[in-house]
Amino acid sequence: MVEKAKSDRIHRIYGIAETEQNPVNPVNPVRIGVSSCLLGMKVRYDGGHKDDSFVHQTLAPYVQFVPVCPEVEIGLGTPRETIRLEGDPSDPRLVAPKSGTDLTETMKAYAGRRVEELAALGLHGYILKKDSPSCGMERVRVHQTTSGSPARVGTGLFAAALMARFPSLPVEEEGRLNDPVLRENFIERVFAFYRLQHFLGSTPSTADLVEFHSRSKMALLAHSPKHYKQLGQLVASPSKALITSLDAYGRLLMEALRVKATRRKHVNALQHLAGYLKKVLDSEDRAEIVATIEDYRQGLVPLVVPLTLLKHHFRRHPDPWVLNQTYLNPYPAELMLRNHV
Repeated sequence: MVEKAKSDRIHRIYGIAETEQNPVNPVNPVRIGVSSCLLGMKVRYDGGHKDDSFVHQTLAPYVQFVPVCPEVEIGLGTPRETIRLEGDPSDPRLVAPKSGTDLTETMKAYAGRRVEELAALGLHGYILKKDSPSCGMERVRVHQTTSGSPARVGTGLFAAALMARFPSLPVEEEGRLNDPVLRENFIERVFAFYRLQHFLGSTPSTADLVEFHSRSKMALLAHSPKHYKQLGQLVASPSKALITSLDAYGRLLMEALRVKATRRKHVNALQHLAGYLKKVLDSEDRAEIVATIEDYRQGLVPLVVPLTLLKHHFRRHPDPWVLNQTYLNPYPAELMLRNHV
């Protein structure tokens, strides 16, 4: 019974059978691109690394990493001269100021090739090194060639090419992942993108799209009821060319999950779930659920508390539709991300 429950949970997280999926069997792993230095690789300009414990230790058992260091991969040594962004923030140059070497075109040509290689691998997320002139996602320093303080308005050249090539790909910087809410959101999006790609690759029918959307309802309500409504309209009236509807659905789904899930919206989702237990629980159990959701709303307990209580009751009173909601098992529970939001 325990093994059956484990198998069912893995199926709900990944959308495929246990035997197909990491960490049980890494045939079809969740694959995340990552700046090499975050895995402890000594590729930085000073010969060091920026090993990140969440990335390298906590997350590593559940995903397959694809390490990338653009600066090393364009032929720069380790250690090496520092490089920086200079000039127009909207189209900066990548320059080694000590020698005056301009690496802009070299990096852009490399980035164009590398992102196509990554496309062939099938990434489900990417973790970038903050502040890097090649990998920084945002607020990278852009220096002026004359004088004055650098403006934190740039994006690393490789990161810019990556995000342009994969607009729906979940991308974050390791620094922002120190925020529990951003961390939980990123990992939820990574696993959602994994399920989406597996779904799109299965030659789905219109009925399959309806079912996929149904499983995502509670997650979408916790992020963006507006997008949930738009997605519902798309599913209800799919294009004659189903592939067009599937592509539009995927883009809109990932856009929805980028919207921050708030306590108020989580409460809405939790109350929806509790409604499915109304006829099978006694007044005492119903009151406990209401009180626990209220404790969460007030910030007295983390999200895992009301969810754990609801899961307990749904194990005793199973509802197939509820148990198939990705909201209940968006990623491996062992990551314990909902203990902190």
